[in-house]
Amino acid sequence: MKKNRHEAILALIEKEEIGTQEELMFKLNELGYSVTQATVSRDIKQLKLIKSPVSSGQYKYSYVNAGGDDFSSKYYSILSHSVTSVDYAGNMVVVKCFSGMAQAACAAVDSLSLDNVLGTLAGDDTIFVLCRDEKGAADFKTYIENIFDKKD
Repeated sequence: MKKNRHEAILALIEKEEIGTQEELMFKLNELGYSVTQATVSRDIKQLKLIKSPVSSGQYKYSYVNAGGDDFSSKYYSILSHSVTSVDYAGNMVVVKCFSGMAQAACAAVDSLSLDNVLGTLAGDDTIFVLCRDEKGAADFKTYIENIFDKKD
């Protein structure tokens, strides 16, 4: 039953912009899955879902599979615990990290394989990210802010 529910969750978040556990619980109940908020919370953790920005400025649940790597448990953790701030100018993004953490955070950013990111360069505590355009830089900034603002 859990496997089927997980497949249903992945299908729902693929086709709909679901931003809260309550929304997801409601949608699952509509599909015939009798779930509680606690069950949905566990499913989100087990599936390693993240929240990503959408064009409306809101966030939705997303599933990231970075080349088969366990993205959420490795790279998401690195980003959420190493980034201190992020800003952009034009199509360039500057990501500030705790001292010594920029290389690991940069590798995590590279693993995302984002279409808007052309390349990255890391120092000791700073990452420069070159994006295709200013909108891509703004979207990337929002994406990274969501990761480090939502850490547990």
